[in-house]
Amino acid sequence: MNETDKTEREKEKTVHHEKGVTYFSKDSERRVFFILTLIMLLLGILYKCGLFDG
Repeated sequence: MNETDKTEREKEKTVHHEKGVTYFSKDSERRVFFILTLIMLLLGILYKCGLFDG
């Protein structure tokens, strides 16, 4: 396997774990935070509707 194939394969990885640290690609990180933002928005709407009375 030549060097270019190896770097292309590593580029395609969305999650990389090395020495106890997990690294995400830029696209996967943006996707995760977008989904979390949508969840927070949905929970805020449900709270305003009175679902979570507290």
